[in-house]
Amino acid sequence: MSDLSRRATLASRLRTLRRIGALGAALVLIVAIAGPPAAIAASTTRVGHASKATLTRIHQTHLQKTHGAVSEEEEADPELGPREIEEHLDAQAPGSQSAKRVPASHVPTPAGLAVTGAGGAAGFDGQTHRDQRLSGTGVYTNTNFSTEPPDMGLCVGNGFVVQGVNSSLRVYSPTGTPLTAPTSLNQLFGALPAVDRTQAAQGIFHYGDDVGDVKCYYDPELQRWFVSAFRLRLDPDTGGFPEDESHVVLAVSSSSNPVTSTWNVWDLDTTNVGPDGAILPFHPHCPCLADQPLIGADHYGFYITTNEYSLVPFGGNFNGAQVYAFNKAALASGGSGALTGVHIDNIPLAESIAYTLQPATTPAGGAYELGQGGTEYFLSALDFNATLDNRIAVWALTGTSTLGTTNAVHLTSKVLDSEVYGQPPDAEQKDGPTPLADLEAQGLEGFKSVEHLELLAGNDDRMQEVKFANGLLWGDVNTVVKNENGNVNVGIAWFAVDPSVSSAGVDGSVVNQGYVAVNRGNVLYGAIAANNDGDAVLGFTLSGTPWYPSAAWVSLGANGTTSDVHVSAAGQLPEDGFTGYIAEGGNGTARWGDYHAATADESGRLWMSVEYIPDAPRTLFANWGTHITVVTP
Repeated sequence: MSDLSRRATLASRLRTLRRIGALGAALVLIVAIAGPPAAIAASTTRVGHASKATLTRIHQTHLQKTHGAVSEEEEADPELGPREIEEHLDAQAPGSQSAKRVPASHVPTPAGLAVTGAGGAAGFDGQTHRDQRLSGTGVYTNTNFSTEPPDMGLCVGNGFVVQGVNSSLRVYSPTGTPLTAPTSLNQLFGALPAVDRTQAAQGIFHYGDDVGDVKCYYDPELQRWFVSAFRLRLDPDTGGFPEDESHVVLAVSSSSNPVTSTWNVWDLDTTNVGPDGAILPFHPHCPCLADQPLIGADHYGFYITTNEYSLVPFGGNFNGAQVYAFNKAALASGGSGALTGVHIDNIPLAESIAYTLQPATTPAGGAYELGQGGTEYFLSALDFNATLDNRIAVWALTGTSTLGTTNAVHLTSKVLDSEVYGQPPDAEQKDGPTPLADLEAQGLEGFKSVEHLELLAGNDDRMQEVKFANGLLWGDVNTVVKNENGNVNVGIAWFAVDPSVSSAGVDGSVVNQGYVAVNRGNVLYGAIAANNDGDAVLGFTLSGTPWYPSAAWVSLGANGTTSDVHVSAAGQLPEDGFTGYIAEGGNGTARWGDYHAATADESGRLWMSVEYIPDAPRTLFANWGTHITVVTP
């Protein structure tokens, strides 16, 4: 097998494990950690084991401020060497059967929404696969993997729009004027270049760091920009995933201007092994991978959550969600040395173990929760069996004003009744030109492979980004839906939760919820933006036999109502990337990502960053693009 296909093949194998719930070694572990269901069935549960976490400042850098010219060689053949699929393992950990498991006959059947024009939204195209692949200067020139999918981060404020994709970052004006070149994430974080192709003609590649799962946040109080990612040291000769270390890296701007600012880079060791390789309490099967770092903030703290998997066997054991909490102002100050915070693990939830805890962010001018010494809220889903469920969980980390001093924080959770949601299927797309598939049929990889049009991966039903605005927590999940003619498609279930906190812990209720579904279509990877006036929109990809993958959105109203589906950027071509093709190690389903991104700015405008397929310059192996949509309520 060629080195070009190896990483996609590994990722395909891991994706198969995820879909069939075959992380079998984790099952005994989950029961052991979570304890008997009766022990955690109280309405509000204090959970977690707290220990010390340390961030170390390791690097300082600038973004690329000029548009680098693409050489003729790169223009003619930008794909010289390995490609990478950003495959994530953070799905539901397998657990015991849910006491509230919903019968399969209860698949949601919401009414299909009409698909209309842009709905008055403005916007512009963001980064493409080609931008990502060719980002980087100096020693980082031509060192990025060809990555699919983008998995975006988006943050907006102070007259700037910052978009991250796997694996580059770019700054725009609010009208879409690029203010920097695409900056390689490896370059931003001071990591080793992903791959050295200087001996590519001899078939020799040397590997460095794999950096991905980018997230972005603008803090309106401190007027600082935060960008996070995972960092994995690869085997230098084979590019294989590591066996001994993993990290989360965090870049924080030193001013409110992301273009001219220096960026201070912090490193969090998430390997979770003790001295001389000793296993720490509550961290069996480590060294471990911190998968898909998620970020949030309240008035006092900055939060990173991950899902922890073993590195050996890669992804074979699941240790549940991890929460890391640090003093926000201390991070923004850019001090040297180490910053101490809190690491919370061993987090049970209902009859299993917590996964994908989404921390909340608050829009500019919004009210933070200051009760109980400062509180950060989270939401998570509870579909432990990859089937159907009708519960979500609200979480509160209290005492956050003590971060950086005594670190006396406490995590509690409450399970809430909700509408039904469940594991989504894959999504169809409209047929059209597929130049990569045509080349595969002609023997691009050394054999002729006749490929069908790719499906788009529908992901799973983990909780997506969470916003705390106007006193409500907004979140959403992908879900299976059945439309009026009986077809099963990908939909989105969204929730508005009214949370509260007291000395007894967190409480709350779902005060508004609804579905987004389209007849003959699929809506993938919702991201909600909400402002302090109560306005909320949800961005997503629209795909189906009538539509090429397109950027779309709806507004969310009272009593579960939604607007028509507005198409802000119509797709022009089908997805034709390497991740779905058998010749490249795929299985007929292209990776469409794990998440999109959305936020609100100081004036209450609502921004969404969504993947779609434009008619734009592409590379040989992928053609994804992104669109940034802004809605002025």
